Amino acid sequence: MAKIGFIGMGNMATAIMKGLLKEFSPEDMIFSSAHEEKMEQVTRETGVPHAGSNAECARQAKYLVLAVKPQVLPRVFGEIKDVVTKDQVIISIAAGYTISDLTEGLGGQVRVVRSMPNTPAMVGEGMTGVCYDEALFTQEEKELLHTLFTSFGKMELVEERLMDVVGSASGCSPAYVYMFIEALADGCVKNGLPRQMAYRMAAQAVLGSAKMVLETGKHPGELKDMVCSPGGTTIEGVAALEEGGFRSSIIKACDANYEKNKRLK
Repeated sequence: MAKIGFIGMGNMATAIMKGLLKEFSPEDMIFSSAHEEKMEQVTRETGVPHAGSNAECARQAKYLVLAVKPQVLPRVFGEIKDVVTKDQVIISIAAGYTISDLTEGLGGQVRVVRSMPNTPAMVGEGMTGVCYDEALFTQEEKELLHTLFTSFGKMELVEERLMDVVGSASGCSPAYVYMFIEALADGCVKNGLPRQMAYRMAAQAVLGSAKMVLETGKHPGELKDMVCSPGGTTIEGVAALEEGGFRSSIIKACDANYEKNKRLK
């Protein structure tokens, strides 16, 4: 039996698998996908074998990652619910599906981990919200789950009631950050900076600023104030952003994806 299996091999599953290959050998994993050509390509690139069907993949893995879109999950449930057992650990990365939904969909006799990773996992800098009933898992299983989720970034254990908010905090937010980088670069290009240089400088500024928040422990507002000299250029830009509803727009975006998360199933 393989240690870790994946049903679905999109961008997120591929990123997770590549992170895990730093900790596990290809023979420790198996995967399945709806696309034969994609499976053969992934096997060539990673050495991880693929299964002939979702049921076969489920049968061979101790830890089974359901890495398909929420609308595909009901079909996958039908294919594997008679195969999975309570000895396995089922890990879902699908938005909208609660632990109760997942357990019921898989026949009621399974142990489920609900998670919400994000696309920076593709460069080893993911942020994943994770929830599960710790009483149902052994210490060894909990340690492996920690290894799994930190192999491609960082993880936070959260209460399940907060999982839809995790979608706003880290699941959807990279898109907003990319939009900010693009808009910032556009503004700099408008004033004469070469485009590729503008992208590099804007992206590095975001990376460095995020690192300041994580490593200094200072409040983001305090760090912002450190950049805003009295009567200076930065506070002038901050005032322009506030006039345009910068912060309120982000809060509205969080509200929008939070509500959408709750309607996904």
